Amino acid sequence: YGLPEAKRDEIVKAAKVANPGCFATALQLALLPLAKAGKLNSEVHVTAVTGSTGAGVKPGATTHFSWRNDNLSVYKAFSHQHLAEIRQTLGQLQPGFDAEISFVPVRGDFPRGIFAMSYIDTDLSIEEAVKLYKDFYADAPFTHVSDRPIDLKQVVNTNKAVISLEKHGSKLLILSAIDNLLKGASGQAVQNFNLICGYPETTGLRLKPSAF
Repeated sequence: YGLPEAKRDEIVKAAKVANPGCFATALQLALLPLAKAGKLNSEVHVTAVTGSTGAGVKPGATTHFSWRNDNLSVYKAFSHQHLAEIRQTLGQLQPGFDAEISFVPVRGDFPRGIFAMSYIDTDLSIEEAVKLYKDFYADAPFTHVSDRPIDLKQVVNTNKAVISLEKHGSKLLILSAIDNLLKGASGQAVQNFNLICGYPETTGLRLKPSAF
């Protein structure tokens, strides 16, 4: 399973890799550090907005620009197909993981990107949570934990994922953003190719975001 932030050591020895889904990438990157620390012990709530390119190339009523423009809609609430791979990876990092993941996907009024808003009850302080995330992603060349609020244009046209954290009472809010066509698809495939073939992980992926 080709999510480098979770499976790098296995990917470099693999002959075949299954590239993760775009929503699966955005959500797992938001939750992996908590799973590794055994902190996913209550229901995870996620709302994530995706661009129109997330629907693929086949035309449909809900992908046409004239319908998508100035519009929002929910689809596959609590039943999205990427939940299976998300649960599998989290369960491997945190054996016995059985918390509910309540995921509401939203069709957004923009072509590229995924912006995910996840929250969970935790006893971690914000300082502890930030350290946990920064330590987990210390060696990840494309996943960055920001000390400031994030936005989608920081990642569009790149293979980056950006994450920020906020603590509100007992709830930890994790914001994560990726480009669904790059870190959520072809960019991650190139990243996996680099790992398998022994190239530097960032080869061919040094891209500038649409806002920089």
